[in-house]
Amino acid sequence: MKPSRSRKEQRQDNILSALEANPALRVNQLAEELDVSTETIRRDLAELDQAGRLSRTYGGAIVAQNRFEPLLNDRINLNVAERQAIATRALEEVAGEEALLLGGGATMLQFARVLRNIARRITVITPAYPIALELSSNPLIEIVLLPGGFEPQERMVCGPETIRAVERYRAPVVLIGASGVSVDGISEAMLGVGEVYSAMLASAGRSYVLADHSKFEKRALVLLDRWHDGLSLITDREPAAELSAALRRNGSGLLLPD
Repeated sequence: MKPSRSRKEQRQDNILSALEANPALRVNQLAEELDVSTETIRRDLAELDQAGRLSRTYGGAIVAQNRFEPLLNDRINLNVAERQAIATRALEEVAGEEALLLGGGATMLQFARVLRNIARRITVITPAYPIALELSSNPLIEIVLLPGGFEPQERMVCGPETIRAVERYRAPVVLIGASGVSVDGISEAMLGVGEVYSAMLASAGRSYVLADHSKFEKRALVLLDRWHDGLSLITDREPAAELSAALRRNGSGLLLPD
């Protein structure tokens, strides 16, 4: 006979369900919804965090399962041909630039593999270790690796020190990946990474998001930017009508491989 679940286990499952439905819920809201004290909620969140089922944030938490995007090691081998085509198209757009601010992720790694063959001097600023390592084989590329706390799952730095460093630069062009691409804009599944990408986009004169079709119609935890005339999507296929209309309506570019 299967043993009955304890009240605490049931309550913690209810916490996870509530956070999956609304990641913005705070401790006091969870306590009110579940009719327990805030101290009880904080203890439950600490136990769930220790078990790897969520990540604590200031005043709340993010459910680990809610991120919907695989870790970098798993994503590297997904949609490789599509990402290579996107990377090649992106290089056509920015090949003449003197400096680039690059995010991390699987699609950006494909871009770095294309960029590393460039035959002239260029400066690349990045918080992502795999991007820096990939580009280091070309002595013509000057690499500026941003400081910050290391995020091992995405192999990049983030946090206040990274954001302050980003704000010191005014790179003419920013290229990033995204967890989600929707009519609202572009979004990122990881809070710390999303904060860095938002700062990068704010510092740029022109921005490109490199995302394959699997990211269409998805909205992740952090909305990085809404569509506007300084932001273009480089992708492998034409989006559905609603997303294409949102890009046109807000003056954003849509670039596809030849």
